[in-house]
Amino acid sequence: MGLSEIDRNLLDRCLQKKPRAWEDFVDRFLGLVLHVVRHTAQARSLRLSAEDRDDLCADVFLAIIRNEFAVLRNFRGQSSLATYLTVVARRVVVRDMLARGNHNNGSRLSSAAPHAPQTIPDPHAAVEKRFDDREEVEHLLQGLQGTEALVVRMYHLEGKTYQEIGTVVGMPENSIGPILTRAREKMRRAGVNPTTN
Repeated sequence: MGLSEIDRNLLDRCLQKKPRAWEDFVDRFLGLVLHVVRHTAQARSLRLSAEDRDDLCADVFLAIIRNEFAVLRNFRGQSSLATYLTVVARRVVVRDMLARGNHNNGSRLSSAAPHAPQTIPDPHAAVEKRFDDREEVEHLLQGLQGTEALVVRMYHLEGKTYQEIGTVVGMPENSIGPILTRAREKMRRAGVNPTTN
C-alpha cells in the first residue's frame, strides 16, 4: 500500500513546518509508536514501566525531528507512512534497549542508566539491526521458503507479535522465536554479512 493522501498532506505540512503540523503528526502516529514499543519489549521479554515506555516513545519522536526532519525527508513513498514509521520506530527502540544493556530475558528496562554499556553481547543483535531495513528483509526473504519466510515477513515487516504469528501459521507462540533464529542462522551461513549497511 502506498502513501495515502491524508499522510501525504501531513508529511508536507510537517516538512514545511506549518502550524500544528507536528502536533497532528504525533496525534496520528502516537498509537503506532506505542504499539511498536510494547511489541518490541514483549518480543524480548522485557517489562516496561510507564516511564520507560514514555521515554522510548519520546526517543522515537526525537529521532524523527532530528536534523530538520531527516527521517521524514528520507521517506520515498514506496510504502505507507505507517509501515515506514514502524521500521524507524523499531530501529530506535531496539537500539535504545541494547544501549541500555537490558536485552536479557526477564530484565526490566531501567531509565536510571540510559547509556550503560552492553555487558553481554547478543549474537543476533547485528542481524536484528540489519532486519530493520525493509529492502534488506525483502532481499533476504528470497533465500527462505514456506513457514520461515512467512514468519520473518510477519515479524520484521508487519510488526506482528509471536502470538499473532503463531495464530496465523497454526503453531504455538513459543515456536516462533526458534523459527526466527533458524532463519537468521541460514542467512549467516548463506554469507550474509549482518554488519554491512
